[in-house]
Amino acid sequence: MYLVYETCTLYGCQVAGERLSKAAVAERALRLGDDEGLDAVTIRRLAQELGVTPMALYWHFKNKDELLLGVIDHVLADVRSDRGIADPWAKQLRAMLETLVGVMRRHPVLPELLFAVDKARATSFTRATNDSLALLSEAGFSIQEGYWIASYLLHGAIGLVAAQPDCPPALPADEVAEWRRQRRIALECLPADQFPMLVAFGATFAGEPDPERYYAFGIDVLMAGVEATARQRS
Repeated sequence: MYLVYETCTLYGCQVAGERLSKAAVAERALRLGDDEGLDAVTIRRLAQELGVTPMALYWHFKNKDELLLGVIDHVLADVRSDRGIADPWAKQLRAMLETLVGVMRRHPVLPELLFAVDKARATSFTRATNDSLALLSEAGFSIQEGYWIASYLLHGAIGLVAAQPDCPPALPADEVAEWRRQRRIALECLPADQFPMLVAFGATFAGEPDPERYYAFGIDVLMAGVEATARQRS
């Protein structure tokens, strides 16, 4: 006799007596992608992770593309302009950018995921884009210019996370200090007459990194360009 662990209903799938929601599936897929990379995120592998048959997941997502779009929709749910209509456009746009950067820091698979499918089909991404365009229109930019700026901020956030000045993410904690020491030595051993600034930069690896300061500074730089251009328009 076979024990049936999942039953699909109008409201979702039941797994071992607990409802498997669309959000729960997306969250597990996101975690799998963060841990093992986007290639690991398949319907079959995800079903194994959740202890169900692939058919249980097809109730929510018809194929892998729909699954990935569902993950994007789930992870970007909080990137929205709802901080209060009294807030100026720049404050609201900065809050959206900070939320986006925070999500990318927590989920390193997100940048690759955004390029893997047509992200414009994800409701959360479309809403975030629309919110950005509304704020940038309030700042005095045309719709086309607003779209350019929104794309610039998206790719700026991706670049900011990718360039975090720290050791490789997969490096074991007990090897971090040695990695930083070797990085410092490599820079300080460059010919000082040819690369004086890089030699000086090598000394920064002697101290502990400050990622919070790095991200705050990076967001300031991204927003400064937008705000300065808006001021020129006004």
